Amino acid sequence: MLDFATTAFVSVLFLVDPPGTVPAFIALTSRFTPAKRRRTALVASVAATLILMAFAAVGNYLFRVLGLTLPAFQIAGGLVLFVVALDMIRAQRTTQEEPSDMEETSAAAEVAIAPLAIPMLAGPAALSTVTVLMAQAEETAAVGLVFAAIALTGVVCYLTLRLAEPIQRRLGRTGVHVLDRVLGLVLAGIAVQFVLNGLAAAKLIPPPQ
Repeated sequence: MLDFATTAFVSVLFLVDPPGTVPAFIALTSRFTPAKRRRTALVASVAATLILMAFAAVGNYLFRVLGLTLPAFQIAGGLVLFVVALDMIRAQRTTQEEPSDMEETSAAAEVAIAPLAIPMLAGPAALSTVTVLMAQAEETAAVGLVFAAIALTGVVCYLTLRLAEPIQRRLGRTGVHVLDRVLGLVLAGIAVQFVLNGLAAAKLIPPPQ
């Protein structure tokens, strides 16, 4: 159970990647007052948490309706995670907003929901991951651990965004990219494990040891 809890928290946290959102958060809220920036950080973090929890709750039902099997989704989710991990290793988050999108929304009165909460924090890879984790949760306690991992990730998001400016000053753009690369390497290992679990569930390979 401890292994599952660790995997759930690490995979969700690394995919949401709060440090990687810091530069975009600063750019999008550059014209906000300190109070408005704090409110934006809170709303974005809460919204991303609720979106991930909602998808964790109903994602598997939707996939059953669509006729998808768990092994197929595990493999697909692992491949998506691996692509995201490669982007993180290269300090390129293609699943997040493009610079042109950020410029377009930077003047908006409210950017907490879009693009900060979705797709920057609760992106496609994070949504698919919580669904896979819920499918793997065979006990009530494991289900609770998935929701706890999402909630804890939301807290980390809020603290990170609240400290966005000092974090960026201390790390710099290069430091943020280095952190992304380290997180990406760990995430790549998790992605490969998801694929192996899917192949084993489909009885295409022996169960991973």
